[in-house]
Amino acid sequence: MSDTTQEQSPSPENLFDLTGKVAVVTGGSRGLGRSMVEAFARHGADVVIASRKLPACEMLAQTVSESTGRKVVGTMCHVGHWDQCDALFDFVYQTFGRCDILVNNAGMSPLYPSLGGVSEALFQKVVDVNVKGPFRLSARFGEKMVEDGGGSIINVSSIAAVRPSPAEAVYGAAKAGVNNMTASFAQAFGPTVRVNTIMPGPFMTDISKAWDLDAFEKTAKSQIPLQRGGQPDEVVGAALYFASDASSYTTGSILKIDGGAA
Repeated sequence: MSDTTQEQSPSPENLFDLTGKVAVVTGGSRGLGRSMVEAFARHGADVVIASRKLPACEMLAQTVSESTGRKVVGTMCHVGHWDQCDALFDFVYQTFGRCDILVNNAGMSPLYPSLGGVSEALFQKVVDVNVKGPFRLSARFGEKMVEDGGGSIINVSSIAAVRPSPAEAVYGAAKAGVNNMTASFAQAFGPTVRVNTIMPGPFMTDISKAWDLDAFEKTAKSQIPLQRGGQPDEVVGAALYFASDASSYTTGSILKIDGGAA
């Protein structure tokens, strides 16, 4: 290998450098979203944190901004509402004038007593948050990214999309829609905008506090090759890969991060 080739090859650190970029993370105030917000800022990006709870977004924004020196702002957005998705788009471009990375992380999977007990309101709410919101945000941000010359859209799905349980019937169907949508948008926005999906398995986020952890541990030992749930910061490598130039030839991909569960 020549010296010239070696000089042109980026270092691993530079591959994941997000300096000068703007990232938007929905559901960004806690769990996997929070880990991605912190990682993007540490790697040089300015970040917009969006969720339904504005105080939580603003509190995290201040913490991350103080620790990284990046401009980090919080804003309220319920992605299940079309008009609020449009308002988030307007807020981002009014505040930063650009968006390079969109993470559709917000999601919900409410409990229900039985399949027959799923109300129309619950069904619609799950579809709105998990499919309608990512569709509208990807459409608005993606078209502007194409106009501006490039960007990366990262959807967050779930292994329920390919291995659903009866307790996740609606959620799993919605996340399967996200997987399908990833392929559609990757084709629509190529070659300048990449669209990929992270498909997590069970992670020990705030949601796991509602689980029967003893039962989960037994299940993990027998059904998950790595025999445990994931920690929130274990999503960071995939998020940085899809957000950065490290994935410059990757689009329409779905990456499982599930300890081998699915």
